[in-house]
Amino acid sequence: MISKKNPKISLENKKAMFFQIGLTITLIVVLIAFEWKSYDKSNYNLGDLNLDDMEEEIIPITRQEVKPPPPPPPPPEIIEIVEDEVEIEKELEIEETETDEDEIVEVEEDDEEFFMVVENMPEFPGGDLGLMKFIQKNVKYPAIAKEYNITGKVYVSFIVDKQGKVTNVKIVRGVDKNLDAEAMRVVSMLPKYKPGKQRGKSVRVMFTIPINFTLN
Repeated sequence: MISKKNPKISLENKKAMFFQIGLTITLIVVLIAFEWKSYDKSNYNLGDLNLDDMEEEIIPITRQEVKPPPPPPPPPEIIEIVEDEVEIEKELEIEETETDEDEIVEVEEDDEEFFMVVENMPEFPGGDLGLMKFIQKNVKYPAIAKEYNITGKVYVSFIVDKQGKVTNVKIVRGVDKNLDAEAMRVVSMLPKYKPGKQRGKSVRVMFTIPINFTLN
């Protein structure tokens, strides 16, 4: 004999089991809900950075102007110094001729630099021979020197300036004040030279000449 179970009784028996299963699932869901942590995504979303708000800072490039170094100062002009007196190749012998003893010679002086030797020396009109003839023609033997039989060699220095004019006439080595004065007078009368030049520029050049006063 086959017994048949009542479906209602079987369902009632499983109802308690389903209730326990459902309660268990509910508890698990509640526990998971309490344990779940929510995070603010806005704090960690690196992909949402707005690059348009970041302006690139442009640093201007400044270029300092480099000034060229100042030109070197021009080299000072070299003044040639001669240890001894300038050698005179020719001497002038002055024979007795009378002159005015009271005649005064004015001598121009200055402190501007000069040369003793330059590339192109000043030239007297007619050369050295013309210079000798000019002095012999114009020198007059002082009467008082002639009376006292005074003779000797007078050394006279002078400077030919940039224009060729004879300036700064001085007695380097004298004999007698009357002979010295006459030598200075004649040298001061010298006509213009052709100016001397150094490196293409006219310069002042110093000369020294002897004038020999003799009596026959």
